Amino acid sequence: MRRFFVVLMLLAGVVVGVVGFSASDVDEVSNEPLPTLPATTSEPPPTSSPPPVLTAPIVLATTTTTTTTTTPPFSGWVDPLSIGQPWGDTVSGVLTFRGSPTRRWHGEGPVPQDPERAWRFPADRAMCSTSSVFGVDEQWCGMGWTGQPAIFERREVTWLVFGAYDAKVHFLNAETGERLLPDFVTGDIIKGSVTVDPDGFPLVYTGSRDNYLRVLGIDGSEAVELWRLHAYDVSPTKWNNDWDSAPLVIDDYLFAGGENSRFHIIKLNRGYDTEGRVTVDPELLWDFAGWDDQLISAVGSNVSIEMSPLILGDVLYFANSGGLVQGWDISGLKDGVEPQRVFRFWAGDDVDASIVPDDEGFLYVGVEYERSTNRSKEVGQIIKLDPRKPEDPVVWSVHDRPYVNSGVWATPAIYEDLVIVPTDQGLVHGIDRATGEIRWSLDLPGPTWSSPTIVDGVMVMGDCSGRVRAFDVSDTSRKPPELWQVATGACVESSVTVWKGSVYSGSRDGFLYAWRDLVLADEPG
Repeated sequence: MRRFFVVLMLLAGVVVGVVGFSASDVDEVSNEPLPTLPATTSEPPPTSSPPPVLTAPIVLATTTTTTTTTTPPFSGWVDPLSIGQPWGDTVSGVLTFRGSPTRRWHGEGPVPQDPERAWRFPADRAMCSTSSVFGVDEQWCGMGWTGQPAIFERREVTWLVFGAYDAKVHFLNAETGERLLPDFVTGDIIKGSVTVDPDGFPLVYTGSRDNYLRVLGIDGSEAVELWRLHAYDVSPTKWNNDWDSAPLVIDDYLFAGGENSRFHIIKLNRGYDTEGRVTVDPELLWDFAGWDDQLISAVGSNVSIEMSPLILGDVLYFANSGGLVQGWDISGLKDGVEPQRVFRFWAGDDVDASIVPDDEGFLYVGVEYERSTNRSKEVGQIIKLDPRKPEDPVVWSVHDRPYVNSGVWATPAIYEDLVIVPTDQGLVHGIDRATGEIRWSLDLPGPTWSSPTIVDGVMVMGDCSGRVRAFDVSDTSRKPPELWQVATGACVESSVTVWKGSVYSGSRDGFLYAWRDLVLADEPG
């Protein structure tokens, strides 16, 4: 009964009353009391330019107060009732990281039961190139965080599109692993996940570490760059010029965060020319800082946006490497109204994992532990937030920070009454969404940066032993048994894609793999 969650939450207040964040709550990992968060410690010290009072409404779902059984169509950006559903019905596939604007569409089964390697790409030489890290050249191979391949059906062919550490975007036949188009070459490695146009335009949206966000046309014999935006085409900026975040496209608007620490909203003006070739004529409508003075005072200039944004109702959510979780009201965007921030929460440390909403509108945030700030020690590394209570949003939190540079890189996954969260140190926690209690934990070879993909009650994810593993999570009350595992040659940091009997996974060994039940696939019928 997702349709009535707003009424239930606002009128009854039952869930928040049961699991409220208070000094009497107990940390599930360290067993230390969770501290209260008074106003003097819940934010960085105020500066001369405090953030605005957050009074704009947060629209989470449609509802009705009449007795009729008919609900008007949702008129905003993303209907919250679409959580867990495919990204529309125009293009079939997993079109972006976590598949939809709410980052809650994981793919379509069946999940293979006893998979074998169907193919490996490339067939010969690994995907490798050199990239500079703080002025030192390093070789990067394969695919890393987040690196989830996009898959979609087009003209009776299943396409697999992904960027890799060879600084190229690849376009493959998902059935055979053969190229559909020549590789598109960028100037540096690609870490994030590409996005495929959800409205049927033959367009792919991708970032790269070469400073550019691009729109590629794929309706010819090769991919063509139709437009690009340099990270320093806007100002002021912070940190650097990479593009790791997977963009969103809704109603001809492109939403993209950058490691320039700004968020960008672009009107694409998609169309076709007289010869029937796809065109775009982008216009940068808004770009705004992902930081404020309070955040810079607390953590400095490392406030890049690496996580993939989500939209729920009329609110755009994203976070940054300074730990600032934000919601921006975009309800008036099409009428020229500038987005306004309506939610602000400081988690104390780097948030690179994408925020994930549940069916009731709560948000789940995974936080890294790098800076050892007092704030990160207060609020923990796995946090449930209620954006309808911006002054006191913490419902519960879990502390899991065994050492500096631990915490959470992978994006949480929601299944039934659980939120499942891998940690850098290799633990994968199944946490009761209502209480914050850790119900079970898996111990895998870390770091586990691969975000879990759950389809038909089966969780598939990679670990740093080079394996992709499947677990049966259908019974959420028990520790999930392992169903199968397959091996690559190095750490699997990237997130896997599950689609109609196949699993696709990139590895740091330099290759992308397709796994499926080959015997079943060869049987007639």
